[in-house]
Parts: sequence; structure tokens; C-alpha cells
Amino acid sequence: MFAECPECAAEIPLAVDAIVHEIVVCPDCGTELEIINLDPPAVDYAPREEEDWGE
Repeated sequence: MFAECPECAAEIPLAVDAIVHEIVVCPDCGTELEIINLDPPAVDYAPREEEDWGE
């Protein structure tokens, strides 16, 4: 199963056992993406982790 990268439109292969909210990396542009749907397969930009600055 494949999803399309929103950054470069490349096909991203998704594992058969992939789950929603899993993070994948586009093999062409290296963008971190989050699986948002499996039927049909769809990805979106992964949320950025905020710095906690040691708090």
C-alpha cells in the first residue's frame, strides 16, 4: 500500500501492519510524515515536538 508525500508527491510505501499516527519518512525528500488514514492510505506532516528546555 502506498501514500503520496504532501511535500514532493512521491509514493511512500506503507507496511502491511502500519497503524494510524505512525511516523514514516519520505524516501525522496526525507520529510517526516504521520499516517492519518489507512483506507485510503494518507499521510500528513508529522507534528513537531516542542522543546521542554529542561522543565
